Amino acid sequence: MGTPPTPPSDPAVAASVRVLESLTRGFAGGVAARFWTGDTWAAGPPAGFTLVFKHPGAVRAMLWPFDRVGVGESYVFDDYDVEGDMLAFTGWLRHLVGVMTGWGLRARLGVLKLLLNLPRRRNPRDPAKAGRPRTAGQNTEADRRGISIHYDRPGTFYRLFLGPAMQYTCAYFRSPDDALDDAQRQKMDHICRKLRLRPGQRLLDVGCGWGGLLRHAARHYGVTGVGVTLAGEQAEWAVRANREAGLDGRVRIEFCHYRDMPYAAEFDAVSSVGMTEEVGNRNLPQYLRGVARALKPGGVYLHHAINLRPHTPFPRWTAFARKYVFPNGDLQTLPAVVGGAARAGLEARDVENLREHYTLTLRAWVRGLEANRAEAVRLTDDATYRIYRLYMAGATMGFDAGLYQLNQILFVKPAPDGTAGLPPTRADWYAPA
Repeated sequence: MGTPPTPPSDPAVAASVRVLESLTRGFAGGVAARFWTGDTWAAGPPAGFTLVFKHPGAVRAMLWPFDRVGVGESYVFDDYDVEGDMLAFTGWLRHLVGVMTGWGLRARLGVLKLLLNLPRRRNPRDPAKAGRPRTAGQNTEADRRGISIHYDRPGTFYRLFLGPAMQYTCAYFRSPDDALDDAQRQKMDHICRKLRLRPGQRLLDVGCGWGGLLRHAARHYGVTGVGVTLAGEQAEWAVRANREAGLDGRVRIEFCHYRDMPYAAEFDAVSSVGMTEEVGNRNLPQYLRGVARALKPGGVYLHHAINLRPHTPFPRWTAFARKYVFPNGDLQTLPAVVGGAARAGLEARDVENLREHYTLTLRAWVRGLEANRAEAVRLTDDATYRIYRLYMAGATMGFDAGLYQLNQILFVKPAPDGTAGLPPTRADWYAPA
């Protein structure tokens, strides 16, 4: 038999351990912790991560009040750190959310008493790191601010975890072992094939990011295109990348809001990849009318977006992302998108749910960010690194549970006589290139 661990001499450590033991009971994985005194604690099988508490009030700061953002906020501002596998930590976090919401009053009061006996101390919060909340009208200027908060960082920061493809959306994995860059190229091909792009056609990409999909479509499918974005840093990167690729005569980037798109029956195809999460439910009908207006009769639209599972409230952890990551984020449901598109004159022809692909994508992004921590901090700061590390790892919980879904929906704008002009099967999407 081993030697029993020496009881901690600091009462705050002892109380913190009792809280962790209560909350971890029933968790199938392992949890380890190290305290400001050097004392350690572990439960369950060998843990993939270690919680590093920085001061006597750290556990209280992490868990009280349990207001949906406190656990993440305490990590961002270094009341505690997470060493090791961040994805293993989010597994414990998911258990924690279930425990804190599922316990009866007596059990919650017991833990609350322990927490409130800990020192009332937390590290300073930097309000500049929080995004501005959604405005009631979500007007053009509010959208512009919300997009800027997240996307107007150096492209070199995003490249650290997105890789050379610079695709900040769900990849398409033919195998779980695919490299991220390969999976992102496969995603772009998958979209181009669904749109059935051909040389000489015109493609509009709404929310074009750094322009990667447009360049891929121009190079490999012979189209010309226009990309629309509200993110200034992304627009500058895309224009430069188009020029360096020799495509600036075939691909144009417009810095404008979707409400201001002037296009009328000009495009054979429209794509929107990971953009409508910023549109908002109340503005979705207007957005879809703009897409329909831009399409020629018989044109097709590929809508690639994270959707919330129908009849499901937002998960508790979403509040952190809304405060620190996507202040204007608002997920629609699949029925809302299909219904709104129908009212705009678009007919749904295909739906594919790729949520497992997004879990694989997020895991690759987290690994890439962690591998480049020093450079990420140099380009931004430690709080920003922690925000991105936590939100990307935490998002895997929603996709794994099916609360978040990644739907690709193919729509067509029928001709006046009702014809859609599409093949009777999907066989061409999967035919050898």
